[in-house]
Amino acid sequence: MIKIEKVSIHGLEETIRGMRNPMNSWDKSDSGICKGGDDGIGCENCAKEVPCEHTYDHSFQLGKADHELMMKLAAGGPVHAKYRRMITVYLDITAPLYWWKEFDTYKVGTVANSCSTMHKIHAKEFTLEDFSHEHLIGFWETPLRETIEMLNKTRDLYLESNKKDKELWYRMIQL
Repeated sequence: MIKIEKVSIHGLEETIRGMRNPMNSWDKSDSGICKGGDDGIGCENCAKEVPCEHTYDHSFQLGKADHELMMKLAAGGPVHAKYRRMITVYLDITAPLYWWKEFDTYKVGTVANSCSTMHKIHAKEFTLEDFSHEHLIGFWETPLRETIEMLNKTRDLYLESNKKDKELWYRMIQL
């Protein structure tokens, strides 16, 4: 199971300006602040599906001409689509450990800030939802449930020791 939440995208206005630098075509940009047509982008220029449905909330909106140029540059491959490197995306990812190991292989220009297993493994009781198990149906689900039961027994013992028994802590980490 992979869950993506709290997505926040920054730098679109700056990205569009930078994308238009090579041809000095800033005057062709039609993106901007949505003000419902009064000196802002207006729905007639909005790249969203017609009819436009944003709420004139003074947010930055991508215009049709800028969207078209983005798609054209993206089709030209990485050399022409370098504008994408200027976009900053923040998000929360909940994923299994094996996925994170693959993610570490392919990431570029990222910063990871994860929850601490070392400090928080004992903070809550273990449940089936803490594990990726969508492919463990039938026979294979029973060993996972037994592992969860062992984890919770070990956690209880660890908490009873006032978090002093490092062997119990290591057992939770390894399980």
